Amino acid sequence: MLYSLLSVFFRRFWHIFDFTLGHPERVPADGPVIFAANHQSFWDVPLLATYVDRPISFMAKEELFKVPVFGSIIRKLHAFPVRRGASDKTAIKNALGLLKAGKCMAIFPEGTRSKDGNLGKVGAGVSFLASMSKATVVPVAIIGTRHIFGKNFLPKVAVLYGEPMKFDAEHADKQALNDFSAELMRRVQCMIDAHERGEII
Repeated sequence: MLYSLLSVFFRRFWHIFDFTLGHPERVPADGPVIFAANHQSFWDVPLLATYVDRPISFMAKEELFKVPVFGSIIRKLHAFPVRRGASDKTAIKNALGLLKAGKCMAIFPEGTRSKDGNLGKVGAGVSFLASMSKATVVPVAIIGTRHIFGKNFLPKVAVLYGEPMKFDAEHADKQALNDFSAELMRRVQCMIDAHERGEII
């Protein structure tokens, strides 16, 4: 109920900005999906999820779940905790459980927010989940969220969905895992660059 109400609110909220929605038709209507996006601010999660007509689960740092009231709210919004800076087997198990049940989840492969808007280094985490779950991976470019209500009060904001990808190699193939992550983020960067040129690809 809360998730649905917020979806309705945010469909109106984003349009107070100079807003662009790119290729929502690329979002699979069923089956397990991983949305893999660049990360600029806490606004990224609602922006990514607003135009997807299926609930999206996401990992959030475990400290947030200890905040009174807020922790309870984000659980109701399909968040689950993850320990940052370490391999969290429980979080991985939770993610795989969701995906194998045919659900959707969002991942920020950079692991943390970018301070300057540029893409950071990525590991093989998203590739590993894709290989183990056979989920479809949708690259997502998020633009402008770090400027919301800043000096440029109403910045250009965009969420751009890329062509879906599948990991088809063996999950133990480290090179294939790294290559998949690199290609994923290359596509995100291409969408960002195209948007700066006034194009949507």
